[in-house]
Amino acid sequence: MINRIPPAPGQESVWDYPRPPRLEDSSRQVQIIFNNVVIAETRQAKRLLETSHPPSYYIPPTEIRLEYFSRTPRSSFCEWKGQAAYYSIQVGEQRAENAAWFYPEPTPAFSDLANYVAFYPSLMQACYLDGEQVQAQPGDFYGGWITSEIVGPFKGGLGSWGW
Repeated sequence: MINRIPPAPGQESVWDYPRPPRLEDSSRQVQIIFNNVVIAETRQAKRLLETSHPPSYYIPPTEIRLEYFSRTPRSSFCEWKGQAAYYSIQVGEQRAENAAWFYPEPTPAFSDLANYVAFYPSLMQACYLDGEQVQAQPGDFYGGWITSEIVGPFKGGLGSWGW
């Protein structure tokens, strides 16, 4: 049994998010810093909400400094969104392998997500949502962004694989 944390006013519970996931536009300021360089900044992100996961934020490629990105051979498959591709990021001598992902040809239900890029906060120097530094979702597989507005428990940590 999962001990759902009841949300306080102004908070959201990941257990109220839908399955299949929902994609929505977000006008919140998203900023990503790697090796002291702002590599992405936007108020035009897309927010993905899925049961038991903190939101993931996908940034339009026009709002990203793509000169720091290189596509890798890694791929993964999501039953809802389709086949994902990955980028490694290098700024100066600092490099993060497979640190961001995107869907070049998402499923029709998620076509608005095409080529928008999501980042693993654990591999970045910092990720901010409206000025609040986000915490990374536990585990190495998921890339959710935890803020003070989101309560869990969150899938990804030890013992949560079967949720």
